[in-house]
Amino acid sequence: MSSFNIYNQDCILYMHEAAKKGVQYDLSIFSPPFSSLYTYSNLKADMGNSRESDDEFIMHFKFFTDALYPLIKDGRNVCVHVQNPSRSIANHGYVGIWDMRGEMIRLFESSGFKYYGEVTIWKNPQAQSIRTKTQCLTFTQFIKDSLKSRPALADYLLIFKKGYDSSIPCTDETRRNDHGAIERIDVSNQDWIEWASPIWLTNEDGFYLPYQTCWFDIKETNTLNYRMARQEEDERHLCPLQLDLIERCVRLWSNKGETVYSPFAGIGSEGYVSLSLDRNFEGTELKPEYCECGIMNCNNALKIKRDKESQITLF
Repeated sequence: MSSFNIYNQDCILYMHEAAKKGVQYDLSIFSPPFSSLYTYSNLKADMGNSRESDDEFIMHFKFFTDALYPLIKDGRNVCVHVQNPSRSIANHGYVGIWDMRGEMIRLFESSGFKYYGEVTIWKNPQAQSIRTKTQCLTFTQFIKDSLKSRPALADYLLIFKKGYDSSIPCTDETRRNDHGAIERIDVSNQDWIEWASPIWLTNEDGFYLPYQTCWFDIKETNTLNYRMARQEEDERHLCPLQLDLIERCVRLWSNKGETVYSPFAGIGSEGYVSLSLDRNFEGTELKPEYCECGIMNCNNALKIKRDKESQITLF
């Protein structure tokens, strides 16, 4: 049976101590704080409270990438979910977009990681306009003055690698499919045809686009419930990482029985998926309420798995 640990502490302090003990992980998946865009807590150690400037956030995050590097096994991947946050006159003195994607690449490379690949995750412009109330996406702004209109903001999955060769490959038992071709059991050849696309599309509220090589089913709503962990003093909260996205990373870049690490564990989405797929999980989370919720969600994942195994045994 898979196991997990979620530690209620600062991830950088944890990683320094773990490195001294020789701890290393097979895969890391997370969505980092987006500078000052979203407020998760009022804790001083929370990087989401970088109020002075984006440079302050970058300075803090460099400590993070340096601390993460020794915790990743050679040849293994780190998957980082990011978006380029918008900027406003009220908060930043200008209207535009901050290139967080580019900053993440530069920071990880400066710590020794290799920028290995990325996926662009398509977003529905109308849904984004309604959810974020962004004026530059509205029909009103487009009709009035399209010079102030812009496309919707995509999400990105950045893939970084430590070194290149791993002592243990990511693979599984194989079988012959209906066409007689050899394929893996855990990730089929058809899965790989779709997942190798550089653009993954969402299928939100039945919306469908006819691109056969893109992902249609990364649903923004397919997340764990975060509301129970939210407090009144939290200004804003980004929805947790989509379970579909986590699942594909875990299936592609780890083996059963290996350990996935999330330094920003939040309510345990990465842990929930990892445990459901027969991986172990370790995470760190600064906010106590999120940590408690994450532990609950991970225990639920193990319970669901035990119940399924019991039903299989009965039949």
